[in-house]
Amino acid sequence: MIGRKANVGGFLNPPWMRKNMNSHLGRMFSDRKWIVPFFASLLISVTLLLTATLGLFIPSQSDEPLPLDAVSFANEEDSSRFFIEPELRSSLKETSGVVKMEPPRLAYLISGTKGDIRRMMRTLQAVYHPRNQYVLHMDLEAPPRERLELTNLVKADSTFNEVENVRVMAQSNLVTYKGPTMIACTLQAISVLLRESLDWDWFINLSASDYPLMTQDDLFHVFSNITRNFNFIEHS
Repeated sequence: MIGRKANVGGFLNPPWMRKNMNSHLGRMFSDRKWIVPFFASLLISVTLLLTATLGLFIPSQSDEPLPLDAVSFANEEDSSRFFIEPELRSSLKETSGVVKMEPPRLAYLISGTKGDIRRMMRTLQAVYHPRNQYVLHMDLEAPPRERLELTNLVKADSTFNEVENVRVMAQSNLVTYKGPTMIACTLQAISVLLRESLDWDWFINLSASDYPLMTQDDLFHVFSNITRNFNFIEHS
């Protein structure tokens, strides 16, 4: 009896009414989910707009560009942090104040063995320059006919005859790869170069299979910044 009066008096809602109220409240809250992102984006937009507007009215410190000498280069890399050989560093310091130096002169030894005539001539023509000195050597494995052919090829070249800076060693030596005879042959070639001319700065030892990756003019440009008494053997 009490349950019926409660229902009649309106103290308890029927199930269909509770279901409609829950669905209505769910739609109301779901429809308002866009409010928070909207106001957040609006606040950010207003802040950016005010910042840009105020920046236009702030006077600059100076309309004139900064002079070049006012720029600080303190953050650039310091070359002193890198390792450089002491002799090479002193050599660069000595030549740093020189505006222009005479290109160096190089002395070449080009060695070959049996069947290397064409390759020796190819290497010679690739590294040839009138400022340099050249000595060609064929070891004892090459027959006398090939050594004579190499000599005739050098004599037949008009440029070599005019400059007279290419020579073929008359004495052939037995050369063992990485052996003492190889060093002896190199020293003999250096003695020939010194006997013929003292006007060269550095000695370069090549074989018939070598081929340069730089021109002689590029080498002259690089070596022009180094003092002539610098010894590369001490740093190899």
